[in-house]
Amino acid sequence: MLDIGFEPEMQKVLGYLPVSNQKPDTDDIEHEEALMNNFATREKYRQTVMFTATMSPAIERLARAYLRRPAVVHIGSAGRPTERVEQIVYMITEDKKKKKLGADLLAKGLSKLNFNPVVLHGGKGQETREYALQALKDKTKDILVATDVAGRGIDIKDVSLVLNYDMAKSIEDYTHRIGRTEDKKEKKLVEVLEQHFDPPINIFVNQKKVE
Repeated sequence: MLDIGFEPEMQKVLGYLPVSNQKPDTDDIEHEEALMNNFATREKYRQTVMFTATMSPAIERLARAYLRRPAVVHIGSAGRPTERVEQIVYMITEDKKKKKLGADLLAKGLSKLNFNPVVLHGGKGQETREYALQALKDKTKDILVATDVAGRGIDIKDVSLVLNYDMAKSIEDYTHRIGRTEDKKEKKLVEVLEQHFDPPINIFVNQKKVE
């Protein structure tokens, strides 16, 4: 939600959190005995837990504003896809594309091939976006054609293939894209790249993010 511009709304919601049960920000209260004594009372200190797949500047601002001396737990390797994702690179020639128009045209082409796609990009209204995601989850549509608006914060099960029609701008965006595949099933990913793209593929290889 933060990545698509809902930070003010999130700040407003968090602003309504009660302050009467906030834990004092002192060294003494951090001692285990003091914490256990408070835990045994009826007026326990409020505990705030934040889960995020990425730590963007907007999320860091929220964390600094609402978390006091937080314990940070990292699960998995940051910035790296799971080993169950098969990554394949194809080098193709570049065509200058308008992203939103390109997504619409690609979906039309898939429809002509008897596929059942749905389109998601920034030019679609909120109602249309919700319909696109629900149609994919309900399996009334079998392909989601999307710009990077679908690259983060979307959980869709039973995705076996992610096809990157254009290369991501950063390794973080790339990792989020291929993270759309379902962890519990066999995973495949086909990466379609252009001969003239930005950033160059050697940047990713040198970072040892893509093997």
